[in-house]
Amino acid sequence: MNAIKLIRASVSDAESIWKMQKAAFAEMLEKYKDYETSPANEPLDKTVKRLNSPSTYFYFIRVGNENVGAIRVIDKKNGDDKRISPVFIMPAFRGNGYAQAAIRAVEEIHGANGWELDTVLQETGNCRLYEKMGYVKTDKTQFINDNMTLVFYKKV
Repeated sequence: MNAIKLIRASVSDAESIWKMQKAAFAEMLEKYKDYETSPANEPLDKTVKRLNSPSTYFYFIRVGNENVGAIRVIDKKNGDDKRISPVFIMPAFRGNGYAQAAIRAVEEIHGANGWELDTVLQETGNCRLYEKMGYVKTDKTQFINDNMTLVFYKKV
């Protein structure tokens, strides 16, 4: 596996991130029909708003000279209140450990403790990834539709 680099994004990168996000989540949108919650169905202005938030750190996940995905961290800088939402790898680059490397990298930058995230319960590969990285399921779930439920994780 080639090493990844995290490159901090700015609001000028909003359209690029938004296009990547739409492409990365398109298959899941089609599969789960979650038109209200899917990152593939979000408008560009939501990405702009996130990038303008003082507690948001959006990073491109780069391998060589190519952006293979992105990860957003919400860090209120109060010690233990951090969230990953979303993290995505473009379809052509999946299965190379890039998401795992990106999560490790943001944990180095923002601290190892106090993390939360959520994922689709039915996406067992995503669940395995987070559990392998030390994230533990909480009791919280959110029913989205008959096809999909979100499950929430913590890493303390």
